[in-house]
Amino acid sequence: MTRATTVRAVLAAVVLLVSLFVTLTMSPRLGLDLQGGTRLVLQAKDSPAAKADRESTDRTVEVLRQRIDALGVAEPTVTRSGEDRVLVELPDVTDPREAAEVLGRTAQLTFHPVLGVPDDAAPDPKPESKPKSGSESESAELVLPDESGGRLRLGASDLSGAGVKDARAEFDGQRGAGWSVSLDFRDDASRDWTRLTGEAACHPPQDERRRVAIVLDEKVISSPQVSPSVTCGAGLPSGTTQITGSFSADEAKNLALLIKGGALPVPVEVVEQRTVGPTLGAEAISASARAAVIGAGLTALFITFVYRLFGGLAALALAGYTLISYAALVALGVTLTLPGLAGFVLAIGMAVDANVLAFERAREEYASRSGRTSRPLRSALAAGFRNARTAVVDSNVTTLLAAGLLFGLGSGPVKGFGVTLAIGVLVSMFSALVIARALTELAAGSRFVTDFPGVNGIGLRGRVRTYLTRRAPRLFRGYRRWLGVSTVVVALAVLGVALRGLNLGVEFTGGRLMEYTTSRPVGIDTARTALADAGFADAEVTTAGERELSVRTGDTGERAEAAIGDALSAEGGAATKVRDDLIGPSLGDELRRHALIALGIAVGAQLLYLAVRFRWSFAVASVTAMVHDVVILVGVFAWLGRPVDGIFLAALLTVIGYSVNDSVVVFDRVRELWARRPGSPLLPAARAAVLQTVPRTVNTGMGALFILTALAVLGGDSLRDFALALLIGICVGTYSSVFTAVPVALEMESRRKDGGHTGQRQRQRPKPGHGRPADNGARV
Repeated sequence: MTRATTVRAVLAAVVLLVSLFVTLTMSPRLGLDLQGGTRLVLQAKDSPAAKADRESTDRTVEVLRQRIDALGVAEPTVTRSGEDRVLVELPDVTDPREAAEVLGRTAQLTFHPVLGVPDDAAPDPKPESKPKSGSESESAELVLPDESGGRLRLGASDLSGAGVKDARAEFDGQRGAGWSVSLDFRDDASRDWTRLTGEAACHPPQDERRRVAIVLDEKVISSPQVSPSVTCGAGLPSGTTQITGSFSADEAKNLALLIKGGALPVPVEVVEQRTVGPTLGAEAISASARAAVIGAGLTALFITFVYRLFGGLAALALAGYTLISYAALVALGVTLTLPGLAGFVLAIGMAVDANVLAFERAREEYASRSGRTSRPLRSALAAGFRNARTAVVDSNVTTLLAAGLLFGLGSGPVKGFGVTLAIGVLVSMFSALVIARALTELAAGSRFVTDFPGVNGIGLRGRVRTYLTRRAPRLFRGYRRWLGVSTVVVALAVLGVALRGLNLGVEFTGGRLMEYTTSRPVGIDTARTALADAGFADAEVTTAGERELSVRTGDTGERAEAAIGDALSAEGGAATKVRDDLIGPSLGDELRRHALIALGIAVGAQLLYLAVRFRWSFAVASVTAMVHDVVILVGVFAWLGRPVDGIFLAALLTVIGYSVNDSVVVFDRVRELWARRPGSPLLPAARAAVLQTVPRTVNTGMGALFILTALAVLGGDSLRDFALALLIGICVGTYSSVFTAVPVALEMESRRKDGGHTGQRQRQRPKPGHGRPADNGARV
């Protein structure tokens, strides 16, 4: 065993032991879509007194955190997102109406002197002794209805809720006063309160101006008369007061926590609200776990069948990859969302890619070294991993670019998918280049493994390679025909978008999407009729089962939600809401814009990276194939009428990474073969490169297809469209990396003016005066 093998084995053992310790001692942080709860995005708005910037939003976060703590929500999350947005996550809160009302209220509490009633033309009675201090301009006056509906003229306020030290809800059962809110003022505010009540006491009893109005968010919640026992100028010296009214227990408690938590520096608006019931989250975890176990098991069996003993060792490395990836997610505190869970499962299948690349290169090296060295297996294995390193790194970098875009421009759970995918890509390289290599090198030291090619798997050529070697197809003799086929397929996809349009999800259009389960089966026509009778004729209703309904509507009010629930309950018995997504129109426009930006940056970033790593013609060919795959995938979803939402965007960007991944592997081999014969035509090198990389493409694609098929069948409705998009993308990407990318490169090289040529047979006419008389210009 060499020193390098020892180092890899020790490093792999240490990382696996640490990962095992983290797995056993730490718990994952589940997103709200897995554990159930409510996610709110609040948009800060400019007010006459303050601008919605980073500083005011930070102060808003602190006020909201105090309000949430008072609500008693376990382990809430309140963070600033960007310059003027606040992200609030409330685990286990499945009825967000109360929370949204409490969080969204500005809670600007002010205390005003009452100047009279607006329509009172009678002369003002003179105060008893002390005139009113201070001057008030007419522009500072307010006209608001009091708690009984009567209109009052209110003067400017010198006392606000910032002066309140404490607020508490109290119940007075002895005097039958019911619920009220008691306030304790700070020292300076206490003197202002004494002055305010002293000025009001200068007016006679029962005069409107003897009242003090307590206003919350420009609504008079109480306007009590100052007691006749209080003399003019003396005021109430106690520094306390009581807000009375017809409050219920919940109203009094919410009012107390609003006042105690303080006013928001700027008003906020709910632009996004997502609610997932705990049952739906538990079902998603269970379904994803089953898909992961079955898909990973099938992938392990397949790779063991193809590569025998070394395939089995790669399957062990795959198990190590799963352990390390999970431990990394837990140790980094990454919130595991439903798309993130799907990314974790998908990365298991994609992790096979690096092993397949190395093993296929090792098979080629073994075939060329057999009989020329005493230890062909070990040297072939080392050469296979060494030669596959550049393709592994380049292909994974393109996937990392897609993951970075998902994290940077995605929203909500899609960010979790980007993080999970990035971690999976990095760990997959460690798994293949360290764990799998250490295991296979240790096994290659055994004479039994070395002497029996049928055992180690590297000494076998493989069924696909043997078939291609025997048939030796002459690919790309008419490569422009393949470009024509690709053009026709792209045109059909564009036609689908033009004729049927895209079924954009609420994330991109704004609106509300609710999912219900009913106790009795409800037909889709019955549900539509019931909603139309309730006033929602434009609501879109779809079913995922006899007792599962999805309702999409543009009306985002809480009354609309209640009316829809009642209408479905009337037809299907008890209707339980298991999911509720609300997206404001402004946020929908922004998310749609970000999606287009993400796609544009993805194309540009991939083109730039590939241009640096390869020839410019190879980079353009790879990006052309990538755009080909994106257009076809979008077109298929348009023809099928499937939703195009944030989850689809995550799948689309993943397909971009996978498509470029396949093209990189092909062009990496083209570059290698073409460099061996400088000045030779590109066509022979391209043909040989494709034939040599097809086994890798087939074996890698099979590993991913096992995982995705399991997700599509077992992953439930939440992941079915995600898996379908990736299945389509992988199939189309496998085709385009060979029959679109390579022909585009051949076409571009044929048009180069620097002498590059494809090797296609060209007719040349002899120049006058040259050649022998019998020379007719024919060339071989």
